[in-house]
Amino acid sequence: MSCFTTHEAKENDEEDSRVFKRHKTTFVEPKEDKDKEKEKKKEKKVYRDEVNELQEEGKHAIDDPSLSPDLAGTFILDEGEERSMIEPASRDDLKFKELQKVLIEWINDTLVENRIIVKDIEEDLFDGQILGKLIEKLADIKLEVAEVTQSEQGQKQKLKTVLDTTNRLLNLPRWNHQQKWSMESIHSKNIVAIIHLLVALAQHFRAPIRFPEHVSVNVVVVQRRDGQLATRKVAEELTTTNDMMQGKFERDAFDTLFDHAPDKLNVVKRSLITFVNKHLNKINLEVTDLDTQFADGVYLVLLMGLLEGYFVPLYSFHLTPDSFDQKVHNVQFSLELMQDGGLPKPKARPEDIVNLDLKANLRVLYNLFTKYKHLN
Repeated sequence: MSCFTTHEAKENDEEDSRVFKRHKTTFVEPKEDKDKEKEKKKEKKVYRDEVNELQEEGKHAIDDPSLSPDLAGTFILDEGEERSMIEPASRDDLKFKELQKVLIEWINDTLVENRIIVKDIEEDLFDGQILGKLIEKLADIKLEVAEVTQSEQGQKQKLKTVLDTTNRLLNLPRWNHQQKWSMESIHSKNIVAIIHLLVALAQHFRAPIRFPEHVSVNVVVVQRRDGQLATRKVAEELTTTNDMMQGKFERDAFDTLFDHAPDKLNVVKRSLITFVNKHLNKINLEVTDLDTQFADGVYLVLLMGLLEGYFVPLYSFHLTPDSFDQKVHNVQFSLELMQDGGLPKPKARPEDIVNLDLKANLRVLYNLFTKYKHLN
């Protein structure tokens, strides 16, 4: 009985072991499937990386001004079709990098309420998504486009709608905007075309920014002719001077002064400094540099209170502004106080004064001088 029990127990143990092994095998099968799935994902990622690397190599090859016609088979270009890319040396130009930085900061400031952050002009703007939001914000309109588009065809359709609206807003003749940017050039991440577009928008909507002046880049244009790739260099001017880019508005005495009598400018500045100090000295403040000391708006606010004979509550403005927006708030507040005092709406914008636009600053101070010069 004891032997039978032992033998039977042994058989039972062997059966349990086989069952356990079967169960164990069944249990580990999902892990093997998971490992295979991970391996597939890894292979896909490697493939995407290789594709991106090949695309980048092709892009750099086009950038190379020494491109040989022997490389005609490398790029898919129809006969007569051309493609342009910025030269590597121009891409590294400090002024060009500064221009990109200024534009990116302007876009991010404009779209801060949308919680949109642009980091790279080429990668973030090519599909029309952020460009559309920028146009809507600047022009205070609503574009009839899909919110999110994944397909290339959908992106191009959305981008075309955005650019058609942009070109109408800018009042550009057809032959002009096609030379600078197009749906194809923007979608192909042509950084020169994208920057041309952004600079035009900033000019038209009078963005509170100052561009680095005289920014030019060399562009390599590749064209397929007779089955071969031919290249040529073209110099692209992205910015001129800020005065020229701000456009021609109604001229006044200060335009004439700056253009034709710069020697008299210091005489005007000294007269205005004497005027403002006569009043600011009453609260132990003094202006020595007319070019910069009114840029944060504090002295303008305090000066208005002194001229009109009232105390300006400190909570109504920033006494020690530490950001661009706070300075703009101060200047805007001071301009509102001037209008309340009977002065006409100033030609200058708050952003102009914050950006150290001397002409705008002088216009505001001269308006005060004209009205209050006899005030003791």
